[in-house]
Amino acid sequence: MAAQPIPNEPLSYDDDPAFPLHRGGKLEVRSTIPVRNKDDLSLAYTPGVARVCTAIADHPELAYDYTWTSKVVAVVTDGTAVLGLGDIGPAASMPVMEGKSLLFKEFAGVDSVPIALSTTDVDEIVDTVTRMAPSFGGINLEDISAPRCFEIEDRLREALDIPVFHDDQHGTAIVALAALTNAARLIGKPLSDLRAVVAGAGASGIAVSRILINAGIGDIALSDSKGLIYEGRDGLNPIKQRIAAITNRSHLKGSTEEALRGADVFIGLSGSTVHESCIATMSDNAIVFALSNPTPEVHPEVARRHATVVATGRSDFPNQINNVLAFPGIFKGAFEVRAHSITENMKLAAATAIADIVGDDLAPDYVVPSPFDERVAPAVTAAVAAQARADGVNRI
Repeated sequence: MAAQPIPNEPLSYDDDPAFPLHRGGKLEVRSTIPVRNKDDLSLAYTPGVARVCTAIADHPELAYDYTWTSKVVAVVTDGTAVLGLGDIGPAASMPVMEGKSLLFKEFAGVDSVPIALSTTDVDEIVDTVTRMAPSFGGINLEDISAPRCFEIEDRLREALDIPVFHDDQHGTAIVALAALTNAARLIGKPLSDLRAVVAGAGASGIAVSRILINAGIGDIALSDSKGLIYEGRDGLNPIKQRIAAITNRSHLKGSTEEALRGADVFIGLSGSTVHESCIATMSDNAIVFALSNPTPEVHPEVARRHATVVATGRSDFPNQINNVLAFPGIFKGAFEVRAHSITENMKLAAATAIADIVGDDLAPDYVVPSPFDERVAPAVTAAVAAQARADGVNRI
């Protein structure tokens, strides 16, 4: 008779190399000053610390100079839309939030703290983040499901005087715009001459559509699970009603596949599948960004049979649309000038900085730089800081 498993016997994951790497977490807190003797202790803590506290109480702006708040990001989630895993809850989201903090530090030297909230209520999330905001210089919202994420970000931006940035929206949009800018340059067409189709009307799809409109794209049609979005379509929530008012000027109806006929650009953010025959109906020198992970809407090798430029969200294919190209430098740039918000122009400036890294090396397999290109974060930082000054949202 086969041996029965022992109840509650600890599971072993040692055969999977991911588990040993994550054991104990991927982050730690380290002091920035030594405490070697009683004199050090009396300055770092009592009684010396009291003098600093009193000064901040009298002049609250001094907190930016004499605490970490001016340079630390809170990475906040409720675990409802994690990395393509979906609603897995706050505890299961922590390895991803730790990873986000790791990327902040490794790519731009920005410190951050992962925070997973045990609520999905919009009011409770806004209230919690607002209450803890004095401890941080910026808020990076992460992996919060749509459409709640839009309201949460809008309300926090209204309530707080520090940068609030939902990376699933804006990080993806910024890098997609950078890649599309270069792809358009490669095929010899201005953005204003391009017609795009975006599959997926979640956080990323709506943000990508908005930034492309702000950048001057010719026209863009957005689709959800029920087909193309257009003004007057039944069942649109307020977010989709607003995006319908500024997209699809041709008033196309029907399916994503129908809209692709003659389109210049396809951007997939839906997790669905688009057949090769539909890609084949696009215009000459088509551009395909199949960004769903881990399975793109169309396999890049298949898309290349019909498209000049193909990008994905994966690291094992050329032209990876990776948010890490954007968010570390954006926050660092905002922190350098102590910006109280991140403006639309700052996002556009970040996209331009990323696109410009490619320069004369532009090629079908190189329209966006590698995440490991050490030029990216400094370029984005400088561009964002300069634009913050130009927009008047800087404190220094």
